[in-house]
Amino acid sequence: MIQATLHQLVVFEATARHGSFTRAAEELFITQPTVSSQIKQLTKAVGLPLFEQIGKRLYLTEAGKELLATCQEIFERLDNFEMKVADLKGTKQGRLRLAVITTAKYFIPRILGSFCQQYPGIDISLKVTNHQLIQKRMMENEDDLYILSHPPEDMDLSTQSFLDNPLVVVAPRNHPLAMERNIPIQRLNDEPFIMREAGSGTRYAVQQLFARHKVIVKVRLELGSNEAIKQAIAGGLGISVLSQHTLLGEGSNSELAILDVQHFPIKCRWYAAYLAGKQLSVITQTFLDYLVQESQKIQVPSLNLLATV
Repeated sequence: MIQATLHQLVVFEATARHGSFTRAAEELFITQPTVSSQIKQLTKAVGLPLFEQIGKRLYLTEAGKELLATCQEIFERLDNFEMKVADLKGTKQGRLRLAVITTAKYFIPRILGSFCQQYPGIDISLKVTNHQLIQKRMMENEDDLYILSHPPEDMDLSTQSFLDNPLVVVAPRNHPLAMERNIPIQRLNDEPFIMREAGSGTRYAVQQLFARHKVIVKVRLELGSNEAIKQAIAGGLGISVLSQHTLLGEGSNSELAILDVQHFPIKCRWYAAYLAGKQLSVITQTFLDYLVQESQKIQVPSLNLLATV
């Protein structure tokens, strides 16, 4: 059996993640010579090189990659053990790693706020990103739980839907269609349109609907930020389709209007997802149960709220 200390494995994992002795030392609050010494001792115990240096960056060897995967599994099991011990003591302590797509930032922080008040011993790591990077994080098992609107079909995931995610047509408040009702979807033909970036779940849903009804819009802009799209709409650059959740906080004085277009809202759902076969920690399961319960209290803006001129 390889004789390695837990400290050596911690130092190795940090070095592998950063590709640098210096950055690992900074993260662990130890000196660079200490990092080098620990890696040297661990390499001797394994009997194979763990890193190769190209330029100023360190790269994992095959043995290093295998050891990194083993370290990650060990650390995850230790984290779960600590959480279970805390649970047996009648407390909830530990860390929750959560990754969400950008649109979820309009409601997830509120749920996290009340969750942390109820469970002050739980630390939260929240990553807000797009669908493409979420999938990358999923493949590398970087997080405990993922919140997204369109779980990738080519990945083996366990999913649980927990909240409606209606997609609506949003236009400037003074748009000619803002006062009309039951607008045929074909009226959107040739409208200047602001589209989400490629890979976005919203974009995919919109393109599917437009294709079914042979609607062709003029894509004037592609933007990856909901807030940027809202500003572009208010500036008169075009109309777009957004989740109603992005309109939380907008009121009767908003510069935006929700258009009453046939076949809208597009009915989507929010999902909590994790890799199939992954055993959820006590903390992750606690948050998932809390998420399902608290999400029922979330209300999105009324379809008529922003359209009243």
